[in-house]
Amino acid sequence: MKATRTLLILFFLGLSALAESQLPQPLPPPPPPEGSGEISKADSLVNEGDIQGAIAEYKKMYSLKPDNPGTAYNYACVLSRGNQIDSAFRYLSLAVGLNPSATPLTDPDLLNLREDKRWAEFENDLIRELNRKNGNAIRDIDYAKSLWKLLCMDQYCFYETGIAVRKLGPGSPVVAALRRLQTMINDNNLKELERLLPQKGWPRRSEVGPEAAAAAFFVLQHSNAIAQQKYISLFEKCCRENEGNWQQYALMFDRMRMNQNKPQRFGTHTYLNPKAGSTNELYPLEDDSKVDEWRKEIGLEPLKDYLARTGIKYMPSQAAKK
Repeated sequence: MKATRTLLILFFLGLSALAESQLPQPLPPPPPPEGSGEISKADSLVNEGDIQGAIAEYKKMYSLKPDNPGTAYNYACVLSRGNQIDSAFRYLSLAVGLNPSATPLTDPDLLNLREDKRWAEFENDLIRELNRKNGNAIRDIDYAKSLWKLLCMDQYCFYETGIAVRKLGPGSPVVAALRRLQTMINDNNLKELERLLPQKGWPRRSEVGPEAAAAAFFVLQHSNAIAQQKYISLFEKCCRENEGNWQQYALMFDRMRMNQNKPQRFGTHTYLNPKAGSTNELYPLEDDSKVDEWRKEIGLEPLKDYLARTGIKYMPSQAAKK
């Protein structure tokens, strides 16, 4: 399934980034339930970069379960990556017909379709269906379209970089080139977001839907401390009005602090401590006696419960235990 492939890609990419740069990295969210947890042969081929092999496997899977929207969607994704545009549109239309979702609007697997003249019609049809299904949840359609595209571009190259790291190693010039490309994409995304925010304001879930609203977070999360500090108060205000995501806010606030070489507040990030070898450690906290209080204020679970799912050991100070 799509979620499984994405999780594996980000997992390996995260490990490689830690090993290569020793920069702080965000803790991954807990994996979603995936039934048996087994990875199909098609998914394995995708993770290895064998798109043509994955297309053949998904074709077999689809013939066995033509009414499964997940299979149809994944088939469309690999067809898009294989540049079989007509077939990709066909199976993508079948998938969203079975299960309308905003996922295609942010998926970098479908970037080849985004660049086709038929994408505008597909996107408009899907938006109408999503609004029919969800009671006109997407009100500012133009803003939502811009944000969906930003989120799609933000995620671009993670898949390719993950393959390059696993096959060639983190020190490969191919990996270096891909990371440079990602930096250029991030810079362009930030410029576009900063063009939109003065016109539209921080995206609100009730106006653009949750997927589009998340785009501003992801773009800024991959930017720099100056941009993060510039917009963090807008993000907080939106969250307090129940229009934003507090967990994303905590991640962005802590990333901003780390980029400023300051301790984090909410405990959302780890780092690779060169003095401790290859051990992942919790990035230093602003005040571990108050971290759970701060987390509770924005609806987050206690830090020890959060870290228990990651394998990161957390030893609070004596002050925090009192």
